[in-house]
Amino acid sequence: MEVHVSPDLKAKIDRWAAETGRSAEEFVEEALEGYFDELDEARRTLDSRYDDLASGKVQPIDGAEALERLREKSKAYRAARHG
Repeated sequence: MEVHVSPDLKAKIDRWAAETGRSAEEFVEEALEGYFDELDEARRTLDSRYDDLASGKVQPIDGAEALERLREKSKAYRAARHG
């Protein structure tokens, strides 16, 4: 497979490859493998969350309610940290 990248990205890849002591090909392959591993993990997480919603195991909450809960948690966290 041949991959074409912009000159700016090529320069970044070459710099990182030089800093890590690996070839550009090895560096790109490792980076892509890591990216797809993370993408796969995110997809499994989302699928699991969807299954939980579809089965009724968890109930959705309104966006405004979710935001308010986050604000309250943040407020409590800051209060605990600052005495």
